[in-house]
Amino acid sequence: MNTSRSTGSRGRTAALAVLLTTGALTVSSPDAQAGSARTETAVASNAGVTESLVRVKAPLPASFGARPAACDWLSYLRYRSSSGPASSADADRVLVAQPGILEGAGAFDSVARNTVTRAAEQGRHIEFWALDRRSNCLEDRTGIASGDQHTAVDYYYRGKKVEGRTFAGFVGNDKLGWMAKLGIEQTVRDEYDLLAAELPDQGVRKDKVLCGGHSLGGVITGYFAAADFDGDPATTTDAGHNQCAGWFALDTTVSTSLGDLSGSLPDDTDLPDVGLGYGVVQAGLDSGVLPRSLSAPVLLNPETMTLLAIAGVGALQDPGGEADLPGYLPANTNIEATNRFLFSKDTVTFLTGSPAVKDFRLTNQAVLGSLMDDQSVPLAFLQSSVGFFDGGPITDKNFPAVNGSSSQPGLFGTEYKAIPAVPRGPLYTWRDYDRVGDQDDPGYRSSDGTPFTAAGKEVTDIQELARSMAAQPLDFTEQYFPTKLVTDLELAGSPQVKRLVVHPDGLTANPALTVLAGDGLLAGRVPADLHPVVADGYQHLDVLTAAPVQNNGRPEPVSTALTEFARAPR
Repeated sequence: MNTSRSTGSRGRTAALAVLLTTGALTVSSPDAQAGSARTETAVASNAGVTESLVRVKAPLPASFGARPAACDWLSYLRYRSSSGPASSADADRVLVAQPGILEGAGAFDSVARNTVTRAAEQGRHIEFWALDRRSNCLEDRTGIASGDQHTAVDYYYRGKKVEGRTFAGFVGNDKLGWMAKLGIEQTVRDEYDLLAAELPDQGVRKDKVLCGGHSLGGVITGYFAAADFDGDPATTTDAGHNQCAGWFALDTTVSTSLGDLSGSLPDDTDLPDVGLGYGVVQAGLDSGVLPRSLSAPVLLNPETMTLLAIAGVGALQDPGGEADLPGYLPANTNIEATNRFLFSKDTVTFLTGSPAVKDFRLTNQAVLGSLMDDQSVPLAFLQSSVGFFDGGPITDKNFPAVNGSSSQPGLFGTEYKAIPAVPRGPLYTWRDYDRVGDQDDPGYRSSDGTPFTAAGKEVTDIQELARSMAAQPLDFTEQYFPTKLVTDLELAGSPQVKRLVVHPDGLTANPALTVLAGDGLLAGRVPADLHPVVADGYQHLDVLTAAPVQNNGRPEPVSTALTEFARAPR
């Protein structure tokens, strides 16, 4: 029995319900005035952490062409101690985090709160800035922000208005011409411009800012470290490494290579063949022949990314209530294919579509768990360890890979997958991370006798995950990821990309912290020379989403390491 934890799931659920209720109302700060170059809007805060949404005007060059006015702004979520200074320049430290691939600022919610809280407990006031990529300006959060699952579905799929607004539809490739130039050069420029606007004193930046990221964010940070921003390599005050006091990497490394992220991209994404060469790829992006936004036929596209957030709304709205989302969604090819991909126990089920997800009785929590848990979702870079199914018989999920197969692709991870066994049967519930291994846990096993999970491998609270996905003004996932950002990095050897690495020594000019997920993207090939902190049992997303207190009663190690690094980078 896990008796060391002082707060149970029921208490957290009630607290988070209050948070969602208060989060539906945001208050504009005095800065949020018409014509202002900066706005800051309060977001619901709790447990001594104050959160706000900050937007800073930073117009793109005219060469990018026509784009929505919202895309001339940069956005981030600012987390700070409620008892700390109001001005970022007066904080003891500011951590600035770049998101990973297909990831938005909302994904950092838990690790940001945990880190700010832990530092405050030690008498220090730090800030955590979760950056949002510029292309996320295209996302419409109106339906999600309603806080009601049916309202969200009606808004995005049935043309119903919310707060007087009608959804304009998911943006097609023909409307994304400006994103054809949104690669690594503009991405690191955006970070520099944001830092310079928010902390104008370069000395303050160099003394107080720690720069880093998760997953692909580590590679972006590497290019930032090596960049020169005034066009004169001889003057280094503007160099990337002189904007930060140190680097941090969360299940990644600070580098200029995609090598450490191998296996993090599905094979069926709409990614151009980089063998064509930089010029040909750029011409294809400019003309629209090549997709300007990364997507895949199922799961990884704007429509299905929106479904993840809608599932989060249901888990917050009524965690233990029986879900009607699978039946309430409209029937279309994209949603049907995604549901089959995620909820088929074998190839026959996938091909026939029977039994379908709507044939099972699931709570709202169980729906979210089936979409995000490492024993359910097949894509490793989308997996978190949020508990396990409960309430009825469970069977092996042998699609798209067979449990225990030695030939299982790295993209799918190594965890055994599970799925409810009885359609139209019992109400399947969700056992939260901190109840796995308790005396009433059935201890579900695979057909070969292998336990599906154990207490030491469950680290993320499903209600905190739901909050991050559904109660944040900036998305957890990313609907419009710039294809050019990945093709630039895959073409790192081309002259057009190599020229961006002006100060290669910047990668090692500052102290660095590397925190790796024990079961994440670098599992089995941990770079020992970096002396990383390894979070045992963690999946790729868990380094962002883990609960503040773990099943062993100890504080989660990611924010613990970040807090210590912020105290004294070394």
